[in-house]
Amino acid sequence: MLADISAAFSQVWTPALRAVLFKTVGLALLLLAAGWAALNYGAAHWLVFERPWLNTILSWLLGVGSFLLFAYLLAPISLIVAGLFLDEAAEKVERTLPGGRVGSPVSTMTSLGLAARFGAVSLLVNLGALLLLLVPLVNVAAFFLANAYLTSREYFELAAMRFRSVDEAHALRRANAATVFLYGLPIAATLAVPLLNLTTPVFGVALMTRLHRRLAARQSPREA
Repeated sequence: MLADISAAFSQVWTPALRAVLFKTVGLALLLLAAGWAALNYGAAHWLVFERPWLNTILSWLLGVGSFLLFAYLLAPISLIVAGLFLDEAAEKVERTLPGGRVGSPVSTMTSLGLAARFGAVSLLVNLGALLLLLVPLVNVAAFFLANAYLTSREYFELAAMRFRSVDEAHALRRANAATVFLYGLPIAATLAVPLLNLTTPVFGVALMTRLHRRLAARQSPREA
């Protein structure tokens, strides 16, 4: 497991996966910039008071609040838009593994559906964790356990669906639920570190692609 974690994290910074990472983060930043511009445009035209000092305070609060909000949303938005590029990342990882066996691309709609579902659920889970900030240790445990489960499930099934049907991918994950969950812990750890959390989608796919290859080899030596 430690060897897989180390290899996957190192591979994130190779030219092939770095290109996927830059595309993911770049698109997420563009979407957030568009949202920022729309929010400020709307506030400037609809939230106008007669007293200038009120407008100044509102403008300051809106600027700080929107910055904090969008900084918090950057990671979940990256997780969603990553659905456009994770197949590409998985293929590049597969080519570096022993045997170089490459799977079939998951349909764009399926990838986006999985990414959107995961991004939405991840956002809700992390908002819930924020509400527990006043409860020492409980919020930390909730963050790691929930995100380890979510990330391990989504990224493993994405890697598995390149070689098998959706039902077969679900079945393989359920049959190895404990192992898949353990591999989700380091992925959840990256989510907890600002800026490093932007690498989570690429790191998650690189790690789970390796795990899928190991588990598949146990079922059929020809998949090794």
